[in-house]
Parts: sequence; structure tokens; C-alpha cells
Amino acid sequence: MSSDDKVVGQQDDLPLNAVLSSDLALSISDALRDDDPLVWVNGAFTRLTGYPAEDVLGRNCRFLQGADTDPIAVSRIRTALDQQRAVATVIRNYRRDGTPFWNQVVISPVVDESGRVTHHIGIQVDVTDRVESERSHDLDIDVPHQATARLDLLARISDELAQHLEYDDAVDALGDIAVPALATWGFVAVTDDRGKFDRIHLVVADPDDRATARALAHEDISWLSRAPKITEALTSGPGFVATPYAIDVAGLPGRTTPAQLDLLRRLGLGSAMVVPLRARDRVLGVLTLVAVDGFTADAVVTAAHLGRRAGLALDNVRLLLAERTATLTLQRSLLPEIPQIPGLDIAAAYIPSGRRAEVGGDWFDVLPLPDGAIGLTVGDVVGHDLRAAAVMGQLRSLLRSYAWEGSSPGEVLARVDGLVRGLDIADIATCVYLRWRSTDAGADVTYARAGHPPPLLRLAGGEVRPLDGALRTPLGLEGSGGAEGTAVVPVGATLVLYTDGLVERRDRGLRDGIAALTTELGAVPDDADATMVRDLLVKTFVGTHQEDDVCLLVVRREPPTS
Repeated sequence: MSSDDKVVGQQDDLPLNAVLSSDLALSISDALRDDDPLVWVNGAFTRLTGYPAEDVLGRNCRFLQGADTDPIAVSRIRTALDQQRAVATVIRNYRRDGTPFWNQVVISPVVDESGRVTHHIGIQVDVTDRVESERSHDLDIDVPHQATARLDLLARISDELAQHLEYDDAVDALGDIAVPALATWGFVAVTDDRGKFDRIHLVVADPDDRATARALAHEDISWLSRAPKITEALTSGPGFVATPYAIDVAGLPGRTTPAQLDLLRRLGLGSAMVVPLRARDRVLGVLTLVAVDGFTADAVVTAAHLGRRAGLALDNVRLLLAERTATLTLQRSLLPEIPQIPGLDIAAAYIPSGRRAEVGGDWFDVLPLPDGAIGLTVGDVVGHDLRAAAVMGQLRSLLRSYAWEGSSPGEVLARVDGLVRGLDIADIATCVYLRWRSTDAGADVTYARAGHPPPLLRLAGGEVRPLDGALRTPLGLEGSGGAEGTAVVPVGATLVLYTDGLVERRDRGLRDGIAALTTELGAVPDDADATMVRDLLVKTFVGTHQEDDVCLLVVRREPPTS
């Protein structure tokens, strides 16, 4: 070989010698073999990872992964390789002796003349010092951010609980928000008035664990009362602060059934915190958090703040529901049972608003009078509270008394108004009162309205006429009064009386609502009875979260039986 040939040979070996002696950890894998196994690593790879070549050749490089390796980063690498493109990322890896390090990885595909990927070349660099330095800097910056995030979470939970009208829904909302933000899984368990657990809502951060959580929730929850930490929280005083503790895995078999224990293990065990949900005078239940890998310091602080705030919010829901139940009971007790009246088909509905304890003063009445006429009324006291319901009862009694004396509708409303203003019974109330006298051809109706929406009369064939005359000022406001209107109700016609809650909404004014009601009523079949008309109108106009109370009274003059 000539000297020139020796020089050329040495130059050809330079790239290979550079790779073999490089301080960069290099590896080559065979993309044409199953699982893309390593086929070559250099000495720097061994120095970085602690794995000699003989231990890694023939294996996929996933052996570098461990408990804290980010699965998202792993998925990102796998996606890039499947798409036959280069990828670069920083990932948590582990050396042969188990020590972790931050690995900056670059993997590039090698293609042959046909464009087929035959190998992957990997470059690994230990960037632990850089990453730890950046994380330390970020921690200094994130401290105020963590406080803000904590306050945001607490505010979100308080706001969410305030939106719920049902206690069980509020309990579920607490768990749904708090558990995924603070733990691997957990539950909210609340007690009844005797201090016994009567409800549990289990929540998991990983959607794949939901079936397991549902299975545990359907188990007998008496195991809760056998957990010492839960008992401690339930009986704790106001100064109690929840702290993390290692779950007593050895003691679980003595407090749970085999099925419960299996489900608990499948959800994961590690550290736990039991946070008492403290109300004004007692502990309502517990928020239990389980973190398989332990809690962050911020999670512990957040949980401590959360217990009392959530407990008070749940107690507010409970108290408001109790008040609303009492108000509804009062209001319903003041509404009449509809009497059976020959020749008339009558149906009525009262639907309270969906706004907490805000029950109003809507009412209806059907009153057979001594002279054979029938008194029909629907009214609405302004306001949504216990006082409005009580005033409604007073007005109904006054109107009944004056109607029983045989007074005309205009006179009845005028006398009620005089007493309301004289005794300051109510601020404002609207009302419509009709005297219905049946005839062979149908009925003659006399009516008066005190600021109330007009009744609607549906005739056979679908024509709808508003009884929009005889309007005076609402009860409680000084103004003109005494006017009366008349109408003839043919046999088979239907009369509809209602309060404004049926037709008026935030996105629709009263006039448009009455127009919509007129259209809907006109489309009702001619042979529809009063109950069918009532149900159709309620279904169409009453929403799930009704903003106002609704009273609806439907009266139909039945055809004579043959």
C-alpha cells in the first residue's frame, strides 16, 4: 500500500473514530426488527447509564424508564418514530443503579436508497444540573402563582356549591372539583342528623379508574365508620387541621371485606388526608383524599382551607333547602283542592321557581258561590320569600270573603285593594277575578283585572281571544278601578288563566310571551281536556330552572252528555 493509500484510509476512519471516542452517549437501533432493539452503543452511553453493551444490545431502550418518567413524553417519542421523523425531548430516565437523571434525547431515522427507515440513531446528554437549576428558579417564581391557584380553586368550589339547589348535587360538585385537583382519588362522605354516614361520592383523577370507583361506591359504606382517621375527623374540634399520613395497609383487612379491600388496592394506596367538613355547629362529613405518590405542600395547605369553607357552603345549601321546604309547605297548604263542578273540566298547576328558597305569592282559586256562579281567580304577590307566601294567603282569604257575598268582580277587587292599602298588607299584587255562570249554550263570564295578564279564551277551531279589558292598577297602588269586562264561553271552549311566570323570561318580554302562549293554545286539539291543555302548556313554557313561580288554571265547558 502506498503512503497516499494509508493517508486516505486514515481519513476514512476519522468519522468512526470520532463517534467511538465522543463524550456524547450514542446508540443505534434496528428499525426493521420487532420492538426496534439496540444494536450498538458507545462507551459514553455506558458511562452515562451504567449499562455495559452486553446488557442492552437486543433490548428496546425503554429499560431507561422508571416511576417518574413522563408517559406523555414517551408517547411523543413513540409517535415521532411511528411517523418516521426526528424527535428531541428531555425525559426523566434511570441509571442501572436506580439513580434518576434528566436525559436530553435526540433520535433521528436513517433511511436507505429507497427511503425506507432502517435504523434509529440516538444521542443522550445528561442535563440534570440545568433542569434542576431551572426548576429551582421556576419554584421561586411559582410560589405566588401557587397561592393564586389555591385561591382560585377555593373560590371555584364556593361558587359551584352556591349554584346547586339540591344537597346531593352540591356534595357531588365538591368531590368532582376538589379530588382531581389535589389527589389521585378520594371521596366526600356526609352524615345524617344522627351522625351516621348516608352518602358517599367517589371521584378519581384518572378516567380509567371510574369503573373501580363506582364499584366501591356501591359497596356497603359501613367501612367508613371503622376507619380511625375518619372517626377522628368526625369528632374533631374547631382547631383540628388535617395532615397527611401513611395508610395502614396492614390494618385494612380487619376493617373491610375482601371485595372492598381489592377495590381499594386497585384504586391505589399511599398517603391520605381526612378533612372534616365543618359547619356552624357540627361536622357534616369528611373529604378524604388519597395520593399514591404523596401530597405536595400546597395540596396540604389547600385542603386545610377547604374543609371549613366547603362545610359552610354545604350547610348553607342545607339550610336554604330547609327554608324552601317550609315555605313550599306553607304555600301549598294555602292552595285549594279543586272542587268537582258539574259541567266543568278544571285543571290547575303550581310550579315554584328554581331559585333557592325564593318561593313567591302566586295562587289560584276555584270557588262555588251561593248563587250558583263559580268564582275563578289567579293572583301574584310581588316578592319571593316567606312573607310573599303569607300575604298570598291573606289576599286569597279576603277575595274569597268578598266573592262569597256576591259582589261583582270589579267591586271585589276594589274592596280587596282598599283593605290592602289601608292595612299595608302587601306592597303590590296582581290579580284577575272572574264570575262564571253556566248556561245551556256555555257560560257567561264577567271579569276584572288588577294589573294582571289577560286570560285567554280558546274557541273550537283554534281561535284564541284575549280577555284584555277591565284593567285597573295592581292591588296596593292607588289608581282607577271598578271596570268590568264580559265574555261568552261556548260549549267546548277552554279558558286559561295564568301568572306572568308562565310567559315572561329574561330573554322574552311579557307581550311576546303572551303572543307565544296564544299561538301554542291555538294549536291544541279541539278535543283536548283541561288536563291535557295544562300539561302541554307546562311542558312548553316551564323550564328546568324556572326563574319565577307559575300558576296555571285551565277551565273547559264540557259538552252535555247524551
